[in-house]
Amino acid sequence: MDNIIAITGATGFIGRVLAQRLSETGWRVRALVRAASYPKRPQDLAIEWVVGGLQDSEALQRLVAGTTAVVHCAGAVRGAAQQDFDRVNVEGTTHLARIAASQETAPRFLLISSLAAREPQLSHYAASKRRGEEALAAHAGDMFWGAFRPPAVYGPGDREMRPLFQWMFRGVAPLIGGDHSRVSLLHVEDLACAVISWLKNGRRPQQIYELHDGKQDGYSWQEIIEVVEQMRGKDIHRVHIPITVVDRLASINLLSRKVFGGMPMLTPGKVRELIHPDWVADNSQLSLETGWKPEVGLMEGLRNTFA
Repeated sequence: MDNIIAITGATGFIGRVLAQRLSETGWRVRALVRAASYPKRPQDLAIEWVVGGLQDSEALQRLVAGTTAVVHCAGAVRGAAQQDFDRVNVEGTTHLARIAASQETAPRFLLISSLAAREPQLSHYAASKRRGEEALAAHAGDMFWGAFRPPAVYGPGDREMRPLFQWMFRGVAPLIGGDHSRVSLLHVEDLACAVISWLKNGRRPQQIYELHDGKQDGYSWQEIIEVVEQMRGKDIHRVHIPITVVDRLASINLLSRKVFGGMPMLTPGKVRELIHPDWVADNSQLSLETGWKPEVGLMEGLRNTFA
């Protein structure tokens, strides 16, 4: 059997980097792409593209047929209602898992979930990520599967963390709520290497793994700001934004969505995620089982991101 791997979300930030690294390590990459995203597909990668969505059974059959592994990167990160997230993160995962598990020789299946799944009560997004993991477990049958829960992932091409870092490099750091929150971070290249390591060395099925960049206790926002200050050689002005102000903006976003449409990023659920005190991950299980270790620290990762 050819060393074929199927990927969803290959036109996105994480999926694009992963597809490139898999191609470089000898995998034949086959990727699902929605018709609307087809013009945006990377032209510089040797990828076999399958046009269709996560609800398209025929496209998913073509995607996974004869594959050794499937990596499900596609995910919804914006929305106002639970269904906005569930359509991709739960229903799409269910559909893909069922079809992969029904193959004559089932492939390995890796779900790229989120550390938010650890706290499903916080937001529609977090709940959908937890339910996506549960859907995979329920419909995988005997298929060998795993799930990654990365923290905030950054790197070239990122559109979620990058604006915050840009503000810091300009000399302003917005801080929401108190100073006691701690977060783990992960560079996208380390995440891609972790996926490849799991595909090669993973031996325990039905496992969920957390990941981080090697800083065991995560970062406070003050520590992150200090790293950027070292890089720019100047102090950064801290701007403390009251939670009530951010909550009000999130509520306005929901109202404007009803009028103008679109999928908002800042919602009341996202605010609860932002002020949650503990987003520190634990690398130990994945490193012990696969030998993977992160290599990109925050300063190096930011230099790479803004090169």
